[in-house]
This record gives sequence, structure tokens and C-alpha cells, in this order.
Amino acid sequence: MHRQTTTFSRRVNRVFTHRADRVAKAVERRGIRATYELHDRLLSNRKSRALFESDRPQLDDVQRRILGDVEANGFSVVAFADLFGDPGHWTELEAMRDRFVAETESDLARGGESVRVREGKEFVVRLHSYGVELGLDDPWFRAVASRRLLDIANTYLDMWSKLEYVDVWYSVPQPADAARISSQRWHRDYNDKHLLKVFLYLVDVDADMGPFQYVPGSQPGGPYADAWPWEPLGQNYPTEEELEALVPGSAIEAFTAPKGTLIFCNTAGFHRGGFSTTDPRVLATATYSSPASLASLTVRSYDANGSLDGLNAPTRFALS
Repeated sequence: MHRQTTTFSRRVNRVFTHRADRVAKAVERRGIRATYELHDRLLSNRKSRALFESDRPQLDDVQRRILGDVEANGFSVVAFADLFGDPGHWTELEAMRDRFVAETESDLARGGESVRVREGKEFVVRLHSYGVELGLDDPWFRAVASRRLLDIANTYLDMWSKLEYVDVWYSVPQPADAARISSQRWHRDYNDKHLLKVFLYLVDVDADMGPFQYVPGSQPGGPYADAWPWEPLGQNYPTEEELEALVPGSAIEAFTAPKGTLIFCNTAGFHRGGFSTTDPRVLATATYSSPASLASLTVRSYDANGSLDGLNAPTRFALS
């Protein structure tokens, strides 16, 4: 009888501990969400909006087209060469790609113990991951820190933005019958509702290589915005069947495209990618978000090395 009581007591303790943990996590999530909303309305983003309003950039025709597309549909596609006229810049990016691919495939051939991956997303090998120092000698960092891209992001967000994330990804091919996991499934990014992500294809990407896919109009303010709506720290992973019951397949964009293609996208809308079953998909990516995101929801993936003193004010703000 005593043993039974002890066993029952342990079960009760486990139940209450589990419930207490769930309650604590729920309270923490509510606190984080409240902090984000406070930073969005009054603290971080209020100042950022004022800074942008005092120094609105003049966009050229290519930048205005990208902005108009993202505002209307949540995405835009343009050739890297249309935004960056220097062919030497693309040559640097290709050299970076070649070094990364060679190192990654060498590491994978030895068992993959040295590759940079994140738990739950082992299908993506990363050039940098988190905690790296980046400078303007890095050709992708130089591109995403430039006013060519930063002015688009700031105008879309209607504030001076933060360059939150910078990396290069190698998507490891998967068996054709493998289940999609993590970001291979439809989801919204929780980082921010004021969000612009950029992808640069560094190889030709066909339908079997896990092309980026997007649901136009699922970004905040779009016709599909209320489907599993965005919220801070949201768990927005509907099944493929659930999403496609709501959104017709003809409405989904799949970005098969040649190398040198830039994709701009508000990934607070539904998207997925990286499920390659043939050749590795290699791309560079960056995320622009609001100061409220860094203040409450996310951490920057890098540290900018070197002095920022010689940079213009919006770029210093984005990198600091």
C-alpha cells in the first residue's frame, strides 16, 4: 500500500510539474508577445519610423518595381545584375560559393562531423550559422548591407530596419520518399510582422531541387493573412493538406530560376523550401526586420567587424 501511494504521488508530481511547466511557458510567451507589441508601438520602432521619415531614400526604377511587387503580392523576383551592375561582384559571389560547396561536400564525404547545421534542420548546411564576424570583404554581406537593398527594405517596412540574419545555405538532397520537416513544410516566420527576406540563388534551381515556394497574399494585410495568422512566437505549421484545402495549387508560386536570381519576400507569409531530391540547392539569404524584433523575439546572427564610423547613417543603424 505504501509503495502504491508513493507511485501515485510520483505520478501526481509529474502531472503537476508538467502542468506548471506548460503554464510557465504560456506566461513567458504572453510576456514576450506583450514586449514585442510595446516595442513595435512605442519603443524601438517608433524611433525607427521617425528616422526613416526624416530621410526617405529616392528609389530608382528597379527598386520601385521590387517594392511595388512585394507590397502587392508579398514577393518580387529580379536578376542580381539588374540591381548590382558590377560583374566583379557576381564573380566574388561565385568564388565564395565554390569554396563553400567544395568544403561542404568534402566534409559530408568524411561523415559530416564538421558541417554547420542546426538541430531539426540537418538538411541545411550553413556557411556561417550564428556568432560569426562579418565585414564588407564578404561579398554577400556587402550586398545586403548596401543601400541598393537596404533602401528597398527600409521603404517596405516604412522604418530604418535591422539586418538581422546573413548566411549561405547548402540544402542536402533527401530521399524522394522522405517526409518534409521543419522549414520544408508550410510555415510563417515568427521573427517579425515587419519583415523582408532576400534569397540569392547561387546555382540553377529546378523543380526537384527544393525551390522556394510562397503563397502570395498570405503576408500580413493580404487576403490569406487570417489563415493561421501571424503572431509573435507563433506555431504556424499547418499540414500540406490543410493549407492546400484553403489555397488552390494554382495560387502557389514555385521559384524555379537560374543562378543569379534574387527573390524578395515577406516571409511572415506562408512559404517553404529546401526539399531537394536531386542536386544540392545553394543560395545566400538575409533578413531585414524591425528593431522591435531584435529587442524581443530574435538575436542577430553575426557581429559586424571593423568600425562603422565611415558608413552612412541607415547602414550604421542596420548593422549596430
